[in-house]
Amino acid sequence: MKRIIGFIFIGVIATTTSCKKYLDINQDPNNATSATPELILPQAITGTAANINGFNSYGAQLTGFMANAGGYGGFGTSITYNFSSGDFAGRWSTTYDNLEDYQAIINKTDGDATYSYFNAAARIMRALSFQLLVDAYNDVPYTEALKGADNLTPAYTDAKSIYEDLASELDKAIAAINTGHTTPGVVELNGSDVLFHGNVDKWKQFANTLKLRILIHGFGKATFANSNFDPVGFLDKDALINPGYRRDNGRQSPKWDSWGFSATGSDANKAWMPNIFVFSFYNGTKLVDDGRGAALYYHFPGGTGTNRLGVESNSLVSSPSGSFWYPSDNRDGKTAGAATGALKGPEAGMPVITAAESYFLQAEGVLKGIIQTGDDAALFNEGIAASFDYLYQLPDGTHAVDPAADVATYLSDNDASYLVNYSLAASPEQKLEAIITQKYIALNFVNSDEAWNEYRRTHYPAINNDAGATGIETFASSVSQSTRPDHLPTRILYPTNEGAYNSTNVPKNISPFTSTIFWAQ
Repeated sequence: MKRIIGFIFIGVIATTTSCKKYLDINQDPNNATSATPELILPQAITGTAANINGFNSYGAQLTGFMANAGGYGGFGTSITYNFSSGDFAGRWSTTYDNLEDYQAIINKTDGDATYSYFNAAARIMRALSFQLLVDAYNDVPYTEALKGADNLTPAYTDAKSIYEDLASELDKAIAAINTGHTTPGVVELNGSDVLFHGNVDKWKQFANTLKLRILIHGFGKATFANSNFDPVGFLDKDALINPGYRRDNGRQSPKWDSWGFSATGSDANKAWMPNIFVFSFYNGTKLVDDGRGAALYYHFPGGTGTNRLGVESNSLVSSPSGSFWYPSDNRDGKTAGAATGALKGPEAGMPVITAAESYFLQAEGVLKGIIQTGDDAALFNEGIAASFDYLYQLPDGTHAVDPAADVATYLSDNDASYLVNYSLAASPEQKLEAIITQKYIALNFVNSDEAWNEYRRTHYPAINNDAGATGIETFASSVSQSTRPDHLPTRILYPTNEGAYNSTNVPKNISPFTSTIFWAQ
């Protein structure tokens, strides 16, 4: 186990420090022969955790979870939205770098039934990574991608077609797991699996849940060959990547390393603070949520600094050591941790899809007829309860307190709002608003990019587009240069390297204000 973990964190260091992995397993991009699937898979999944952390930070800035903190300036395009090809460029490079590893596993295991479980896991994680890319960029290299030196300038594939194929790929992954069940001598995932620890039924649930997300995003926009799901069902537990994170250089949870403290105890990023807009769903302005507010934020409610994105003022408070998203009073970076919320501590697993998101996806799936059985109201309430459960967890998976009583209090305190009391939603549109708003709350600083995707897809949570709208009414920056009615961007731009090295194929005339993802409004 020690040797495997050491390998994993070499992968983490490499994937988070450069777009080139200097310790890459793939010395020859056409012949990845220097490592076995058992060694590639754990470092690849751990690399995905680091990548998801970057997507969380990107989404938190755009969807109203973060605003610029006091004591800092020069936020530039972060607050104007007039993005350049250099903004968020790491999302592209690290995702494709990570995809190379999953493709290496698939290349090694295709046609070998004894490695069916590894093939399936890599195929599922490849689908997840490509969905991240499509949701950020729309058309991306797909069909011709990941071929190494055989094709250094791959053509771009239509985003809708990618989505349709990703759903089919997830079906193939589930079929591969079923093949593994009947294959003598099949190689178990076991210690190579830092996500579900060898539980292949959980991998099937994960594939079902990811496929449901793809079908819901693409609903009415894409045509899927198979809209059915494996009988194993959907995730009912949080999917957390954890290769053995601990307080040590290069081995901390990537979210803690980015937003809490370094392994030596120094402060991580302090340039951001909670946004007034999302805070209003906790402090009673829109909804009352004392339980999750206290679990998530430092000194909630009165001592938590907030701001509207774009407001730069010397009167703004600075982010404390460990950030406002670390709720504990222990601000000693060498001992801090063991907390609730989204950061929790250096040992906490990195969420890929939480049970809360799974339940809200299922609720919308039932509402729209994508799932033929189930009770959308019951699933909605399960989503709320699962959000409390995740935020109340400590890094070791135990709970600081049982969240059940606070869930009941939340439902009671907000009984008059259809955003909480689903029975009051008088139309399918109000039900959808309730589902997406609760998902927005549940994804706050957890998987923030998915909240950004959902806003662009549904325009929920609802915001006020009128001139002079306050930070409680909208999460758009006060100095936005967007020409859209909601004053928000639509996407980020293709990175500089694509324009330099794949200029023939990279889409032209892409605007952060008018070019949309295919499923977006």
